[in-house]
Amino acid sequence: MRIPGFTSTGSKRPEALFGAGAPVGLPVRLARAAGAEVWDTDGRKYLDFIMALGAVSLGYGHPEVGRAAHAAIDAGVVGPLPPESEERLAERLAKLMPWMERTRFLKTGAEAVAAAVRLARAATGREVILRCGYHGWLDWSQPPGTPGIPTATYSMSEELPFGDSERARALVRLLGDRLAAVVIEPVIERAPPLEWLATLREETRRIGALLVVDEIKTGFRLAVGGAAERYAIKPDLVVLGKALANGFPLAAVGGRREVMEEARRTWISSTLATEMVALAAAEATLEVVVREQVPEQLGAKGGRLLEGLRQLAGRHPAVVKEAAGLPEMCYLRYTDETSGALVARGAALRGLLWKRTAYNFVSLAHDEAVIGHALEVLDTACKEVARSTG
Repeated sequence: MRIPGFTSTGSKRPEALFGAGAPVGLPVRLARAAGAEVWDTDGRKYLDFIMALGAVSLGYGHPEVGRAAHAAIDAGVVGPLPPESEERLAERLAKLMPWMERTRFLKTGAEAVAAAVRLARAATGREVILRCGYHGWLDWSQPPGTPGIPTATYSMSEELPFGDSERARALVRLLGDRLAAVVIEPVIERAPPLEWLATLREETRRIGALLVVDEIKTGFRLAVGGAAERYAIKPDLVVLGKALANGFPLAAVGGRREVMEEARRTWISSTLATEMVALAAAEATLEVVVREQVPEQLGAKGGRLLEGLRQLAGRHPAVVKEAAGLPEMCYLRYTDETSGALVARGAALRGLLWKRTAYNFVSLAHDEAVIGHALEVLDTACKEVARSTG
């Protein structure tokens, strides 16, 4: 093995998907993907609900996105000048999300959230960050004790509990004029309490800190404008990624003009931030998202899936605690780690890739029939686990 840990994407490791000590015969390497299906290197086909960890909302290999990407490849991919598609995409985002008055593009969500943190520090002249959720692998967002990260880095950010309004108010007031920004994932396994969001907005505004909404998972999924639109959040900065380009590597940080203009003073730049293929893919993706009302479709398809998961949980209480998440991004919470691993393995052996932790995602390519089939496979896998562990 030339790649430490099997793969460069941690959530795609065999042990992440199927638990430690997963037996031989499970899918471990991808050969190709189309629609809602993938094939492994042994030629076996699987119905997929992991959807590239939520990066694909239209289905794999969507033809319109593919045509746009091919045209950008034919145009040379990258060059010495910024492409016109960069400004065109920023303008499109501003029309869809009025709070994104200015935008900068990057390649990954981790980069984009780190850029938002740098902009917040530059704009406020402060250093401390409150964070809630997963914001990537870079130093600023890792928990204390993570190997390879300087101890001093941990003092620059603190964890904010999800959904706790009183704790949020207390933490923001305690940090006061040391606080540069509160960075949140708006959905963490459940919808956010509106009181919590209102408290964060009120308290950050009161002390002059910024509210940064990490929409890497929720953007273009809960609504065209993501969670900010659905829950009427008024962010200072928003971070987008994953479904922005339907799997092509592109992320963005955008927000209030005066905050984003700090990008002129501090340094946020990447050679390949302006390659044309991902920008073209994003333009095509947004065209489909708006025309086909993709968030509404994902909500309806996901509602069918989540209701089926709830029924499944009721039938298999020894294996499944509950169905969790939102229709657009849901999963099963198991009674223990072993049960979750066994269900994921049993599903894969029956041709279904199902993430055993948060989240699984419906896409435009999933229909009623495949959702019904997935629920049947999961039901069979749960029965098998109940028999083997009961």
